[in-house]
Amino acid sequence: MKLKRSAGILCHITSLPGRYGTGTLGQEAYDFIDLVAGGGFSYIQILPVGPVSPSMGWSPYSSVSAFAGNELFISPDIMASEKWSRTATEPVTLKESHKADFFSARDHLRRCIINSFHDFVLYADGSDSLAFSRFCDDHNESWLDDYALFTAISHDYRSYNWMSWDRDIALRENDALNSWRIKLSDRILIIKYAQFMFYRQWNNFKEYANGRGIGIIGDIPIYVSNDSADAWSNREILTIDPEIPAPEYVAGVPPDYFSKTGQLWGNPLYRWRDSSGRLRDDTFNWWSKRISRAISLCDIIRIDHFRGFDAFWSVKYGEETAINGKWVNGPGQELFNRLKDDLGDLPLIAEDLGIITRRVKKLRDGMELPGMKILQFAFDGGPDNEYLPHNVKTENCVLYTGTHDNDTTNGWFYDPDMPIEKRDYIMAYMGMNDWSDFHWRMIREAYASQAALAVIPVQDITGFGREFRMNTPGTTEGNWTWKLIKGELTVNQMDKLRRMAEIFSRIPAGTPDDPGEDEIEIADEF
Repeated sequence: MKLKRSAGILCHITSLPGRYGTGTLGQEAYDFIDLVAGGGFSYIQILPVGPVSPSMGWSPYSSVSAFAGNELFISPDIMASEKWSRTATEPVTLKESHKADFFSARDHLRRCIINSFHDFVLYADGSDSLAFSRFCDDHNESWLDDYALFTAISHDYRSYNWMSWDRDIALRENDALNSWRIKLSDRILIIKYAQFMFYRQWNNFKEYANGRGIGIIGDIPIYVSNDSADAWSNREILTIDPEIPAPEYVAGVPPDYFSKTGQLWGNPLYRWRDSSGRLRDDTFNWWSKRISRAISLCDIIRIDHFRGFDAFWSVKYGEETAINGKWVNGPGQELFNRLKDDLGDLPLIAEDLGIITRRVKKLRDGMELPGMKILQFAFDGGPDNEYLPHNVKTENCVLYTGTHDNDTTNGWFYDPDMPIEKRDYIMAYMGMNDWSDFHWRMIREAYASQAALAVIPVQDITGFGREFRMNTPGTTEGNWTWKLIKGELTVNQMDKLRRMAEIFSRIPAGTPDDPGEDEIEIADEF
């Protein structure tokens, strides 16, 4: 995939402002599109859109499904405006905050979904009922049935850890499956209805964004969670012992400069090849469906931990650290060749950060996939640092000031522990005379670079500090909750960014004109 020279903004849906505790696909999402379109952006980048849960720290990278949508994205207001809606849900009033209130948002939304579903059953006309039936059957049945059943059962067990369930249902014995389907039939139908609402609202949102000249860059983690409908219903393609059941080998990364014991992620690994060394058809088919689903939701997909397709770190289940692991060859070029044959051109971005081998680069470049560059990684004092803007020699890459895993740009630069020599070097490199407006200087460096796509986290546009970062890797508390408050992202900022995009040729030909007066008035209230 060849990227056009352009700019993008990184902001997850849950980080949008709003009165429901988290951002949704409601008016705030449309206002956001209007605003960034005026800023000369061509893309918004988001995090994975799968369902999140408190047991996994609300992390979008540890979802209970690789196919389902995050129900918390559903706008209660849009759902209440459906023509079959009759029952009003008691309104919720949550004070806007920089921290998402997932529990309040979830509890209110559940009441809204149940009321909406009951109204749908009673008052939906034939065309709407047919649309729901088609959603449940057409192309979705392969994942929706398992996801709805898994979610319904987990509610009874109060746990997504299906390996702790009774053995008959953990191992998906037919009698147990049928019994649970009958017992939980009403709940299963409501879960499917929630997914119907998610996809209905998502498709409308994407159509609107694309109509304003904004593409959506999505994100998928390479692995699935142990506690997921995917692991429960696809044990045969994962390193899960079918008899116990428990993982045999799990994912991680080996010890390095940052961690003496490595990182033990704990996700089950894929069984990529059969006994003869050939790529397994069942594993490939699952990945083909997963990529197809992701592409249907977004215009471009970033694949997290891309190097795992070349070789992955395998650790025997039960190890306390990742030290005693080994490298195992992944599916490599064969997987992507077959995906391309199956799906056509692959609009993918390879997350190729960290220690990347020649083989990984060959795999990435062989498929002409853009890689990633991070400006915060550039200033270690080495003249050959590949992240320094003047060393970014390939256009086909994405340059970020920072990502969701980094500190904010101001939090990083103004860190009192940063050595003064490093700060002096950064200032000399950027031609700075003082420390003011550092975040804008970093944005300018990204825009001026040769990289085809420059992506800026919304916190770096607003100039927020460390307390507003999205995630701190290696920690489990306080992540994924950051959100905007209405009015913090402004038209003035967008005007400044649009001018910068014009100067550095980051507005592709054919981009829609500036928003008109009506749109600017809406955006100004964002």
